[in-house]
Amino acid sequence: MATASTASDPSWFSPKRLLVIFCVINLINYVDRGAIASNGVNGSQRICETGGTCSSGSGIQGDFNLNNFEDGVISSAFMVGLLLASPIFASLAHRVNPFRLIGVGLTVWTVAVVGCGISFNFWSIAVCRMLVGVGEASFISLAAPFIDDHAPVHQKTAWLGIFYMCIPSGIALGYVYGGLVGTYISWRFAFWGEALLMLPFAILGFVMKPLQMKGFSASGLSKKFGSLENNVPEVEAGFPNGSHSPSEDYKPSSLKDESAITAQLSRFLKDMKVLLADKVYVVNVLGYIAYNFVIGAYSYWGPKAGYNIYNMNNADIVFGGVTIVCGIVGTLAGGFILDLMTATISNAFKLLSVATFFGAIFCFVAFCFKSLYGFLAFFAIGELLVFATQGPVNYVCLHTVKPSVRPLAMAMSTVSIHIFGDVPSSPLVGVVQDYLNDWRKTSLILTSIFFLASAIWFIGIFLHSVDRFNEDSEHSVNGSGASSSIPLLKEDAIETAEPTAEL
Repeated sequence: MATASTASDPSWFSPKRLLVIFCVINLINYVDRGAIASNGVNGSQRICETGGTCSSGSGIQGDFNLNNFEDGVISSAFMVGLLLASPIFASLAHRVNPFRLIGVGLTVWTVAVVGCGISFNFWSIAVCRMLVGVGEASFISLAAPFIDDHAPVHQKTAWLGIFYMCIPSGIALGYVYGGLVGTYISWRFAFWGEALLMLPFAILGFVMKPLQMKGFSASGLSKKFGSLENNVPEVEAGFPNGSHSPSEDYKPSSLKDESAITAQLSRFLKDMKVLLADKVYVVNVLGYIAYNFVIGAYSYWGPKAGYNIYNMNNADIVFGGVTIVCGIVGTLAGGFILDLMTATISNAFKLLSVATFFGAIFCFVAFCFKSLYGFLAFFAIGELLVFATQGPVNYVCLHTVKPSVRPLAMAMSTVSIHIFGDVPSSPLVGVVQDYLNDWRKTSLILTSIFFLASAIWFIGIFLHSVDRFNEDSEHSVNGSGASSSIPLLKEDAIETAEPTAEL
């Protein structure tokens, strides 16, 4: 019995340890987002006076002589990689162990961030930022389903809230980290430091024992090796003792590969059709897009807007401090409140709509203040409220679909909120600011979009919704009818599940 346990035991990984690991990875990922937006790393434009005298500028914007639109493109370039890679990683999760996929993605992320530090012009850093998106794609669509699987039943939203708390916290830490490193050393060292922090987790993805997700059986991960994993002879009609037909034995490998690709594509299209037909999922993502349009622009242009409106010389530290406190408290509060309300899809929409509406009011009023202290007080309350949405919005995304579709649901949600949300918002806000040349007006126009997000989520309250978390999928149950997912609860538990296919 001890030997069997050793062979498949998931080492020292308990649910809480897994949550901590995912939180640290997520935190580092968003530290990178905050760092590139900080005044220390992002810097300022070269300014030429009427007499012909030009200042050298600072940071990325100064070194590469970028205008505000090009600067906004740099912040959004990661989306290209994220868009292309997210559906691929989500689909591969059916055949390859998700932790191996995360290992591959984080390795790409680490190399890309190093490349950002050695970039020499606009296009070189833009390409590296695109590859950063590839790395994020492997992680962001697979981590949340893992957490949702292993969180205590009555604390699922709270656990998701803890995970998504790392988004505002990471961005805020990135402001401070980028501001300090960029100011006192060089903006390039900020990227190299991030790569060193992420490298151990990239390695961990390859060396740790495979873990299983709900909705995916061990044998279902790789049909190619299914019979070897199960050690059960397959009996086919007309061919006793599990023998294969002659035509199967002599089938060219190229045709088998083509058949596998066709099957994978067919499955992807089928799952996409299911997602697009789900009104609850679509409304949730539409509201998330409008919300992220504002949050993305806040995170990138916030320090620069604060510096220009209120003459904050330490804008990186001020915005970082407010965001990290409000982000942590607001995100955790949102998750715990939904659990107290009884976590249902309808209740999640109520919390999303109300929190965003009142958060929008406080943020809008904040930018009307001429006093810095009035601005900070109202903006802090507004951020507390809008960050309370992180747990509930992802709860809806995970529970409105079947377990086997969750990675794709998370991937397409992430792609959508970026490609229609924060990706266009950063350069568009740059264009509006270039036209108005008034950061206060630009910020008020941007903040008003929060009201649109609140209205969309309000519609979700009245839609018929079904929690599909416990629904069976075609890969969730083995032949004997027992769940084949590997538990992650105790190190000394005797594992009876089938071995997981490794990369």
